[in-house]
Amino acid sequence: MHPLVELAKKSVETYIRDGRVEKLPDSSEPEMTVKAGVFVCIKKHGQLRGCIGTFMPSYENVVVETIMNAVAAATKDPRFHPVEKSELPELDYSVDVLSPPEKVSDTKELDPRKYGVIVASGHRRGLLLPDLEGVDTVEEQLRIAKMKADIAPHEEVELYRFEVKRYR
Repeated sequence: MHPLVELAKKSVETYIRDGRVEKLPDSSEPEMTVKAGVFVCIKKHGQLRGCIGTFMPSYENVVVETIMNAVAAATKDPRFHPVEKSELPELDYSVDVLSPPEKVSDTKELDPRKYGVIVASGHRRGLLLPDLEGVDTVEEQLRIAKMKADIAPHEEVELYRFEVKRYR
């Protein structure tokens, strides 16, 4: 298991069991000290149980991003009730570290397997991670991202793409 995935798991378990945020681990690995957006997704028996993240860094490095987003995925994802102690042994975690978003001018520059997408219209923004089961076309990726941002299907949007390093 990758160290960021271990950290996400430990962070959720510490918060759910003890009500406290995990202490920062000692790490000088360059991969751990970089600033980047991070998404933590939790699954239970293969079904999504929570997924929260930041597309731009909010904290000093990916370690802190992972800790904070893991706790949020377990307790603040509005689609699910908070994770309970009894569920902890059944949970699987993934951590996606995002590249900085880059603006694109044409949907031909998108690929739902390789790139995540951000759609923006005014203050509304929707994000969809890449390489998700059941999302095989750019059109489907954009439809879901717009829906998440409450942007109508016909509305014009600014498009951004990003890549992820996915750890399981």
